Amino acid sequence: MRGPLLAGAMGGAGGPLARTIRAKLTAALQPTHLEVRDDSPRHGGPPGAETHFGVLVVSGRFAGLPPLQRHRLVHEALRAELAGPLHALQVVARTPEQWQSDPQNPPAPPCLGGSKREKQKEEEEEKQ
Repeated sequence: MRGPLLAGAMGGAGGPLARTIRAKLTAALQPTHLEVRDDSPRHGGPPGAETHFGVLVVSGRFAGLPPLQRHRLVHEALRAELAGPLHALQVVARTPEQWQSDPQNPPAPPCLGGSKREKQKEEEEEKQ
């Protein structure tokens, strides 16, 4: 199950960290489309934890840049959050032309962290 979509085409609500992510990415990258998804509930944290997010950023600033450079721009805009409360960030960074030709946000990857990974390993060992 995917987390709640916190920002469609530039709007939306969300918790304090989600609003900060949206504001900082908007200021730094002037996106034409921005989605901020709180995936924290999928990772076993307490309600309102705001530790795991996915962002889809569509910006003309990404033109001519390889994916690594695009991700660096996103990470730079969120440097303080990544050093503190933001534990994990999935980034999809596209140009407006890429978004126009394929306006789909890929699904969030499955969570296999922490106790879930240990539980999966135990289940696999039990099958053997």
